[in-house]
Amino acid sequence: MSNTAITVARAAALADRLEQGARALADLAATLTDEQWQRQIPGDGRKVGVVVHHVASMYPIEMQFAQMLAAGQPIAGVAWDDVHAINASHAREHDATTRAEALDLLRRNSAAAAEAIRALSDEQLDRAAAISLNADAPLTCQFFLEDHPVRHSYHHLAKIREAVGR
Repeated sequence: MSNTAITVARAAALADRLEQGARALADLAATLTDEQWQRQIPGDGRKVGVVVHHVASMYPIEMQFAQMLAAGQPIAGVAWDDVHAINASHAREHDATTRAEALDLLRRNSAAAAEAIRALSDEQLDRAAAISLNADAPLTCQFFLEDHPVRHSYHHLAKIREAVGR
């Protein structure tokens, strides 16, 4: 296998995992009752539908940060308090989000994120820079992708399943 094929395979595997998680989240969300869509997630407080929309709306931000790391630039000045404030604001603004809106956004933004991941080279995936969310540890673009956009749907999918008893 050539180096180019290996590079394509590595980025494609990451993108495939992101798409699988987004698809699993969408598949579950599509089968929920209206009551389940409105149910608050224990320990989180946000409604199931809001969280589905949240995952979808975070892909562009997470990919912007991943692109910074791919270019060797640090993610600076972002604290967990900022993340919590963004999440709270999002929950207020999208409290009445519909299933159709959330699923459409999830489909579009996960596809765009996967496409952006597939465009990354091994060299970009291996670049490390300080990430303020992780105590300025120099972490790779691949780590960030796995810990944020790739993991995100799986994390919330598990919480939603718990909340709706599936």
